[in-house]
Amino acid sequence: MRKILLTSTGFENKNIEKKFLELLNKRTDEAKVLFIITAAIDPDAIRILSGCLEDLTNCGIKDENITIYDLHKIIPEEELNKFDAIYVCGGSTKHLVSRMEEVDFKHLVGKYLDNGGIYIGVSAGSVCASGKYQNGLDFIKNILDVHCDIGSPNGYITTSDKICLTNNQAIFINDNSMEIFE
Repeated sequence: MRKILLTSTGFENKNIEKKFLELLNKRTDEAKVLFIITAAIDPDAIRILSGCLEDLTNCGIKDENITIYDLHKIIPEEELNKFDAIYVCGGSTKHLVSRMEEVDFKHLVGKYLDNGGIYIGVSAGSVCASGKYQNGLDFIKNILDVHCDIGSPNGYITTSDKICLTNNQAIFINDNSMEIFE
């Protein structure tokens, strides 16, 4: 089962953190997370990285179990599969999509998800997973906007809907459905 959480602001809403912990299905002190910082290329996005790290450590992930990765080289599939979750931070979606394409990340992360891994997107990390960019991850066909004042209604959505997420909302995607929740 694919396990994907797309957010505007990570685990700022504790219900989103709770959903991650349910999906993790293991003790947090044993979990390993690949922390992708590639989109953080401007000062505002760089400042937010520490808060994203806190999302993980506040829910019990040990510092030594978080590996920072900048999509600077291809990561071998067997190495990627050592991680329980991939947490993709925000910033420039265009830059993130370009780097993902350079290292064939779409192919790797697709296999990773098929093997039970969890993908967590924050801001650009979420938008790149939608149908908004031609060379994005394309986990969903929908156009996704984040940090919206008015969000799409909570509940199940179809692939034809444009999705707007507030900072308190997330999308949970598995093999059979997509659901917006707060």
